[in-house]
Amino acid sequence: MATTTAGQRREQAKRDYDAFLAACPTRELLSTLTDKWAALVIAALASGPQRHSDLARRIAGVSQKMLTQTLRTLERDGLLTRTVTASVPARVDYQLTPLGHDLFPVMVAIKTWAETHMDRVFQARAQFDARS
Repeated sequence: MATTTAGQRREQAKRDYDAFLAACPTRELLSTLTDKWAALVIAALASGPQRHSDLARRIAGVSQKMLTQTLRTLERDGLLTRTVTASVPARVDYQLTPLGHDLFPVMVAIKTWAETHMDRVFQARAQFDARS
């Protein structure tokens, strides 16, 4: 059996990932990335490190529990870091990692598209509902 380098294994894994397959791990990642809170957190952190309370104020409607859960998921996936600074009270900052910054343009493009096309979506919904 031939041995492979780590680089060769990564290249093979790239070829093996197919989100259309039920067992593909990219499905879980896509689920995380398409969550509205994850998209908004990534967009909010693009301007630099922020505290939990800053994010909660910026992202209207997110509960403390949901924000915490989203931050933990994004940290686990390597998209942001959590930095605790010893003080009274302790200071916790979140910021995008290089991987998170790499994802940022895609997430902002989707957010911008939604904001730009919302009137057309409302129109399509009204037309659909009128037919039903």
